[in-house]
Amino acid sequence: MDRKPIAPGDVLTQIMTTVFRVNSLLLDKGDQLVAPLGMTSARWQVMGAIALSGRALSCPQIAAAMGLTRQGAQKQLNQAQRDGLIAAQENPRHERSPLYELTDAGRCSYNAAIASEEVWAKALAKTMTQPDLEIALNVLETLAARLQSTPLPVASSNP
Repeated sequence: MDRKPIAPGDVLTQIMTTVFRVNSLLLDKGDQLVAPLGMTSARWQVMGAIALSGRALSCPQIAAAMGLTRQGAQKQLNQAQRDGLIAAQENPRHERSPLYELTDAGRCSYNAAIASEEVWAKALAKTMTQPDLEIALNVLETLAARLQSTPLPVASSNP
């Protein structure tokens, strides 16, 4: 029996739905992975933005780097700062937007999270081929770029 071809837009809709599900699973499993370190996926994301940048960042820079709201990033920064994982320093470019950096304890916690994530990622990738993973990465990066550059259609007010 022949299968009816699926239009590219319909396939993309299925991909977006799957990405929503995968994001939810990543956050849930990420929470479980870093819970023994006293972290959540949200805190791990914020700390990761700083660690991966290699320099202190402002809250808006952290939010933009990780696709978070500024308010969500600020909440995590405040909590991590209270827990001694992140330190704020004066921002010479913006008086009311400090720069945040990992403390030694924060770097240690982040590195422990990454060590656990590497073991987990290897286990997840075990049954996937390198070419398939590279194609998936390419598709997601292309989709991200298109989402940023393609304007939304104007909604019609007529039902």
